Amino acid sequence: MAKTQTITPTPQQPKASTPAAKPVHELRLGRLKAAIWENPTENGVRYNVTVARLYKDESGWKSTDSFGVDHLLWLAKLVNDAHSWIVQKQQQEPE
Repeated sequence: MAKTQTITPTPQQPKASTPAAKPVHELRLGRLKAAIWENPTENGVRYNVTVARLYKDESGWKSTDSFGVDHLLWLAKLVNDAHSWIVQKQQQEPE
């Protein structure tokens, strides 16, 4: 079953001592979104990608990881763009 999350704006709050992790890069293609996460390891930086589809219902904007057949080619393009961004970033990093 697909996970659904409600997206609600967060009010401005004082900065905490440990800020919430944010993606290093986000890509959008219509209502599809890819978030690229940077994970430092002993062997260098590793990257992960999460994808979501945004939609709006009567209670506001939500996010799901479920994609219909009409989304798949667009999702493939988005993931390909995420891959290209990661490869370019890795080529810029010292070995």
